[in-house]
Amino acid sequence: MVELRSDTFTLPTESMRKAMAIAEVGDDVWDEDPTIHRLQDRAAEMVGMEASLFVPSGTMGNLCALLSHARAGDEVIVEIDSHIFQNEVAGAAVVGGLQLRPLDSESGRLQPEQVLGAIREPDIHEPRSALLCLENTHNRKGGTCLSPNQTAALCAVAHQAGLKVHLDGARVFNAAVAQRVDVRELTAPVDSVMFCLSKGLSAPVGSMLAGSVDFIERARRMRKMVGGGMRQAGVLAAAGLCALTEMVDRLTEDHANARRLAEGLQGLSGINVDIGRVETNMVFGECRPPVTARHFIDRCRTVGVLLDQASAYRWRMVTHRGVTSEDVDYAVGAIRRLFVEPSTAALRATG
Repeated sequence: MVELRSDTFTLPTESMRKAMAIAEVGDDVWDEDPTIHRLQDRAAEMVGMEASLFVPSGTMGNLCALLSHARAGDEVIVEIDSHIFQNEVAGAAVVGGLQLRPLDSESGRLQPEQVLGAIREPDIHEPRSALLCLENTHNRKGGTCLSPNQTAALCAVAHQAGLKVHLDGARVFNAAVAQRVDVRELTAPVDSVMFCLSKGLSAPVGSMLAGSVDFIERARRMRKMVGGGMRQAGVLAAAGLCALTEMVDRLTEDHANARRLAEGLQGLSGINVDIGRVETNMVFGECRPPVTARHFIDRCRTVGVLLDQASAYRWRMVTHRGVTSEDVDYAVGAIRRLFVEPSTAALRATG
């Protein structure tokens, strides 16, 4: 099978497994795990922040950030297709009593004037605008990137109005590698950033939340509240250290494979591939009726290619360390054969 559903399917490397087996550990809830300390110091340094915190998941990291930056009754400005708004089970509202205000964008890149127009003037009838959340890369908009200049411009508008800025940077290293910039150029303007150690970096589990010392102290309390305090977590942190040391530079391979995949699927009858947004390791496409995404995905599975459904007619493929260029070539060939008679007739008949 060619696994293109998500980069969350990456498996830990042999060096990660060895590091986990011999990791020096302690109780992290008591802040006494030395491997956790090394990981947190390394992560903070890499993104140019004072401190960082290891959390079990990116969703928890984002939630802890929102709870630390804002208080119940506040409003948080987000992009309408952001992970925080679409895929985190309304945690900000349920746990934090926060109102999310979604703004639409063409490619996941909010504009400074949009944000400025959404920031509320002080009024006892309205919630207080407290936080702006950005996403880089932007998942649902195709793995698109915010540039350092775009990030800085958005942060300037927010900061001038007294808002904090949190970056959901689950794949921010993909954004940095794709733009050939130091990741700190993408994180310098924001007040906090979350990034995943899993996904393209291939660690088995875990994410990092980084910011100022005071912010991380608040976030540590929030992590405990939502059940994220772990004990001998250094076993997991050891893999995270390997991820940050060994896995960042190789993301270029994933980006090249995504481009190879998108180009190989161009021109097929019945599907459109959004090649203009293939900036990192994601390829999105859309089926034309009567073929639905579900039917297309089911047919691809029969030839050993796994992909994800994004909507009724839209699908997603994600490249990662477990997908080679040979796998990409196989997937392209297999999918193209689905659109050669009589397979096309069979595919359309299922629609």
